[in-house]
Order: sequence, then structure tokens, then C-alpha cells
Amino acid sequence: MLENVVEEIREFSRKSGVHRKKVLVLFSGGKDSSLVLYLLKKAGLDVSALTFFHRWSWRETLNWAMRFTKNLSVEHYLVDITDGLLREATGRKGPVCINCKKVMLWNAKWFALNNGFDVLAKGDNANDKIIGALLDQCPGDIRLCEIPRIGVPFFRPLIKYPAEVVERLAEEAGIRPYRMYEHARRRQWREGCPLQYIDREEIVTKELMDLAYRVNYEVSRIARRRKVRVSVRVPSFEIMAWGPDEETLEEVREVIKKFRGDSNAPVRKAEERRSS
Repeated sequence: MLENVVEEIREFSRKSGVHRKKVLVLFSGGKDSSLVLYLLKKAGLDVSALTFFHRWSWRETLNWAMRFTKNLSVEHYLVDITDGLLREATGRKGPVCINCKKVMLWNAKWFALNNGFDVLAKGDNANDKIIGALLDQCPGDIRLCEIPRIGVPFFRPLIKYPAEVVERLAEEAGIRPYRMYEHARRRQWREGCPLQYIDREEIVTKELMDLAYRVNYEVSRIARRRKVRVSVRVPSFEIMAWGPDEETLEEVREVIKKFRGDSNAPVRKAEERRSS
């Protein structure tokens, strides 16, 4: 199956002219963007990787991403967006992710234009919300489209594949990203950074961003050891978990006690969340 997808990308690239262009993959180190980078490299495209990070990013996943690109022999650019994120996110209500994406998109555009890249590539698949806009607004093949309109076209090699197919392709390619065992927002296990766990109605401050990182890094140590997906919202200190046992929850409560002074944290288990 993997070789068929590589050949499909190779053929589409020739027809669309992408094979003659410099492609920059927006590479988070997650499964989807890792698979895109792998496929484009195997298809023989002129491809590089761009990773954004900030002071609250997980260093473990960044280190894994750097090893992955080294093994692929792909040029890998790292850009620190801490200052831009602070400007855009602080003083506003969450979620931080919305403002972070704006900062990354702006930086991706100018990085591409200033460094001679013709196309940006992303790991969006058929389960992602963007597909609706692509189907409505792209005049041609949705795999290569000017959405969002920033002056650089986007190549989405996985956009016609549902998440379960992407999962199988990544498995076949041997792609197993480092896991922090975050709760994450969906069963489709996409990790991000601890800033997504700032309570939505809170005004974001640097101190709150620091707290989200410190609490969730300690919780992540427990989660990784026990292989249970757990995160903690701040400043509510609500525990979110997928199928936790009581011992895991008790360890997490001890972490919370260090930061809040008590351990009476509410728990939202994923099973309860799905049924509500």
C-alpha cells in the first residue's frame, strides 16, 4: 500500500509541476506530518522540513523530530516563535492554539518566500475540518490549493485519505513518533503542547503558560510511565484522562497538590466525555 501511495504522489507531482519546485513541509513531529515528509522524500521531491517551537514546547518530541529528519537526510529548519506567541496570545482568552496557528502561518509564509521555497506541504487528512473549505473553494484538485490564501500554495498529499488509512501507512513506514501521553483533544491521538490545556475562558498570561507547562510536564512523566493519556487543565486543575486507574489519578493529584495546595481536583474521564 505504501509504495502505491508513493507512486501516486510521484505521478501527481509530475502532472502538477510540483516535482520541479522546492517543497517545505510544516513538520510538527507528529504522525501525519512525519508521514508526509517520508512520502515526499521517497517520491523524489526536493523537500525540506520546517518546525516551529517555543519555550513551552515538549523537548522530547522536538528531539525525536530532529532524529527523524536526520535519518531521512532531509534539511530541517527550526524557528523559535516564543516572542510572536507571547504578543498574540497574552491578554486574550484561550484557546492559545488559535493564536499560535496564526503566528506559525505568518512565519511559514515569510520563511518560504525568503528562502526560495515554492510550495508548503501539510499533513491534513480527510478527517480534518479543512477539507470542507478545500472542497468549496479549490477550483482544481484539493491536494494542491491556495487555501489558506497567503501567497504560497499548499500541498496536502494525505487529504483524500481518512485517518485510519493514514495510521496504517505510518505503521507500514515504521513511523512511531515520541509520545508524551497527553490527553489530547480527540481519540485520533494528536499531541501538541501543554498550552492547549489552559482553561478556555481564562485570560492568557505568561505565568499561566508557565504553569500549564510545569504541571503537565510532571503529569506527563506519570502518564508515560503508566502508558495512560493524562493532562491537567489550568488554573482549574481539572484532570482529563483516557481510561485511568485510581493509582494513576492519585499520583496526578499529588502533583496538583504541589501547585495548588490541595488535591481535590475534578476528573473528566474520556468515556464520560464521549457519552455527554
